[in-house]
Amino acid sequence: MNRFSLAVSGGIARVTEAALGPYQTAVIRIGFSATWLLFLLRELPHRHELYGPDSPWSWDLAQQLIASNGSFTTLMWSDGRVWFEIVYVLAVLSSALLMLGWRTRTMSVLFMVGVLSLQNRSVFMGDGGDNVLHLMSVYLVFTRCAQVWSLDARRAVRERAARARGERVTDRTGPALWGVLGAVLAAVTLVGRMQGDWLIPALLWTVWVAQALWWLVGRRAGTGEPRILLDVIGNVVHNGALLVIMAEACLIYATAGWYKVQGSRWQDGTAVYYPLHLEYFSPWPALADLLSASGTMVMLVTYGTVLVQVAFPFTLFNRRVKNVLLAVMMTEHAVIAVVLGLPFFSLAMIAADAVFLPTGFLRRLGGRAARVRDRLARRGGRVSLPGQRARENPEAEHVGSGA
Repeated sequence: MNRFSLAVSGGIARVTEAALGPYQTAVIRIGFSATWLLFLLRELPHRHELYGPDSPWSWDLAQQLIASNGSFTTLMWSDGRVWFEIVYVLAVLSSALLMLGWRTRTMSVLFMVGVLSLQNRSVFMGDGGDNVLHLMSVYLVFTRCAQVWSLDARRAVRERAARARGERVTDRTGPALWGVLGAVLAAVTLVGRMQGDWLIPALLWTVWVAQALWWLVGRRAGTGEPRILLDVIGNVVHNGALLVIMAEACLIYATAGWYKVQGSRWQDGTAVYYPLHLEYFSPWPALADLLSASGTMVMLVTYGTVLVQVAFPFTLFNRRVKNVLLAVMMTEHAVIAVVLGLPFFSLAMIAADAVFLPTGFLRRLGGRAARVRDRLARRGGRVSLPGQRARENPEAEHVGSGA
């Protein structure tokens, strides 16, 4: 009984004392924001046809659908071309800033708003990757995903160094962002634009109030008990969201694998052959013909895909097997991106897979990237700033500095 109690108390301490998976959450932050950013930039010439006033799915049809399903989208606040351009530009900017990790808490909320606004405006645009991005944009709001590899983490290092020197550190950008966005949120709510399902409006108001609470506690209480309590709550929410992201990725692969098992083409080992010869999924016909020329290869890839997807959730209990299957799945998605012409679907799935990457591998990868950056900086005649190479503290991502 004592051993069980110690195990439970140890588990509770692990969940409450720290935000787990700092490198994994940083990778999925960068991965999903980069995926959405690249998609928006690629479709920039076609944005009006996809989500704007020239879309085949007209504003009236979208309004009727949203009235029935209660989806959230800011593009239903006005059917004007200027408003659409504003929303699209803000979606691009929030994606870029989230990728860089600047004011991450606020940017994660704006990123979610941009994803939901555009995708819910034209629900028939996109592929399977947009569904993953849709879900993950909501989950990212609950994570402390800028603990490492972010501008927020770098700013936190500099602030700690300044306080150690006895300097006074004042953050004006965070409160200014909080005030402006709060005024916009209040105005939108008062004029009755927050219609439909209550979940997203409630989430926006909750995050806004939490920002204010964290800033006040940090300013008044410093490192006292109220701040410790908020840290514990933040860690629990982050770790819960991280668990949901991992479970979501497992669910995606498990359901995809078991549905494939029921298909006759997957059972006879020929399913992979057919998409390779569909014009829509054949940007490189010669390459598709080469890959499908061998019946044995087609059968192996078909059965291997089902096996990997069904088996992956069960391999999480064995680190070595999990890492091997993870490498296989990422390679498979990279091949899909090239052969079937689905780069953003593949990027979204690779970003989701990244939550299972080993911490040691990610730290080595980050170290190599830092050395390359420093080498390029020296070639450019730049000098590294003090504390630039310091390891970012998990405390860097807090609501006060992420405002």
